Amino acid sequence: MLQDEAVHPADAPFAENPDPSSMRAHYRAEGLAETDLAAGPYEQFARWFKEAVAAGLHEPNAMVVSTADAAGRPSSRTVLLKAFDDCGFVFYTNYTSRKGRELAENSAVSLLFPWHPLARQVIVNGTAARIGRDETAAYFRTRPHGSQLGAWASDQSAVVGSREELERSYAELAARYPEGEQVPAPPHWGGYRVTAESVEFWQGRHNRLHDRLRYVHDGPADGWRVERLAP
Repeated sequence: MLQDEAVHPADAPFAENPDPSSMRAHYRAEGLAETDLAAGPYEQFARWFKEAVAAGLHEPNAMVVSTADAAGRPSSRTVLLKAFDDCGFVFYTNYTSRKGRELAENSAVSLLFPWHPLARQVIVNGTAARIGRDETAAYFRTRPHGSQLGAWASDQSAVVGSREELERSYAELAARYPEGEQVPAPPHWGGYRVTAESVEFWQGRHNRLHDRLRYVHDGPADGWRVERLAP
């Protein structure tokens, strides 16, 4: 080894890590043809979501939500889908969180459902808007009591001094609203509905020749065209 190629002691642990460049999966042979698709993306999503649930995937409603601020700086996080229909995809969060602040500045959003065991992904691009307070309150009442308290206790995305500070806030709320007592939905917490402008259905195939079929909104509310993308 040349002198300038010597491994610095601080870099030694990385040399023992698994090599990600050698990690390869051979995807399924079954493909996705245009003739397989439903008339619209929400119906097609319903089909694939049902299959993901039937396959026993862990949290098939988990999705990566990507937002960007007014300057275009992106951020991503995993959020749980809580409803969907032909009007869009719904999730809930703290409106003062980073994603909430960014959505207030820039309503463009992307959702990614990574269903790896099925060699599938669904990518939704669209815009997000707050849902009504009645709908938020109705969903909030279905949450476990602890999750209701957590929505009040955590000032999501804000810097917190310590774990103890967070748990103290939770304990104070638990004393104020004991189990069985109704907890009101926080005014700073609620839902967003993502209205799709495009929805891509990605099916892994052999030799990385994946099928990528994308619905693009075109014209009236129910007007969609389908295009195939190169993998």
